[in-house]
Amino acid sequence: MALLHPEDAVFEAMLDGWQAQQRGGRRLAEKTVTDRIARVRAFTEFAGEYPWRWNAAHMDEWSVHLIAELHRAESTIRNYQGIIRGFCDFLINPHYRWAEECEARFGTHPVQICHEWNTVAHLVEYEGDAERRPFTREELQRFFDFCDDRVDQAIRKGRKGAIHAYRDATLFKVMYAWGLRRTEASRLDVTDFHRNPKAPEFGRFGGLQVRYGKRTRGSAYRRREVMSLMDWAVEAVEDYIRNIRPRFGFPDHPALWVTERGSRLRPREIDDRFADYRKELGLAEELVPHCLRHSYVTHLIEDGADETFVQKQVGHLYKSTTAIYTSVSGDFMNTMMRQYLDVTLKG
Repeated sequence: MALLHPEDAVFEAMLDGWQAQQRGGRRLAEKTVTDRIARVRAFTEFAGEYPWRWNAAHMDEWSVHLIAELHRAESTIRNYQGIIRGFCDFLINPHYRWAEECEARFGTHPVQICHEWNTVAHLVEYEGDAERRPFTREELQRFFDFCDDRVDQAIRKGRKGAIHAYRDATLFKVMYAWGLRRTEASRLDVTDFHRNPKAPEFGRFGGLQVRYGKRTRGSAYRRREVMSLMDWAVEAVEDYIRNIRPRFGFPDHPALWVTERGSRLRPREIDDRFADYRKELGLAEELVPHCLRHSYVTHLIEDGADETFVQKQVGHLYKSTTAIYTSVSGDFMNTMMRQYLDVTLKG
């Protein structure tokens, strides 16, 4: 069949076919598919060529553009390159016969333009800011004491903000005591806590079901089970659910952290409140909410927890990621050194 504008028609048919493969065959989220299609269109516009005329040089030039002109992060560049690689894989797959179609119409065919020498390698799962670090134990204690002081001050002055201050104090304690990311914390429901028969002393707070763990490459949210370990944190969240949360006036709302408007507390609001507290305390600016999760990993390792157990608690796919999160203190290192020397010198 003759087409009025064959290049445009074939390109759009390729995109339609790829969308159908991702939605139907791979069951990817609608937003993920839409974002990928937009990225392929952006690359096509940058290259100035249709996919059957792409080559590795186009990828090289685009990568330089992303780095030097747009200043994209390494993880973002790798994600963009992965999208183009996936689209090329679809085009050269013999089951979809796009190579035959292009050869017949245009005298050429698509090829894979993403190779190990012109794309960013994914060596570890975590690529966060190298300046981020865990709280020291003294900083963490100061931070939690400050959160509690804000509650006491609001109560003494009879301010309405007392329940909000209590909510925020409990939120930060939960993020640390269960090693949560801010998005994981914000999307917790009251029913996500449950009993653990191996820890009856914690009652209905023996474990936490994290249903919105970090996704990878368009996959669904990763669930994980986090065992409760810190009795003081269990007491704090139990008191919040029993005595403070009902005062917000939304008993039927499923969210653990609700606002005065009856909505779920958002990650951005967590960032803002944390930044306010950090500034008032005069803590280092590199400390962000995610550092509570860093601290959880570091402190568990310092206290002798098994690394595989810690890896499972925080939902890392690779031990290398847990190792990056771990920043043991000088005291811990000195203790380990002393124990080693005592054993070896005695021998």
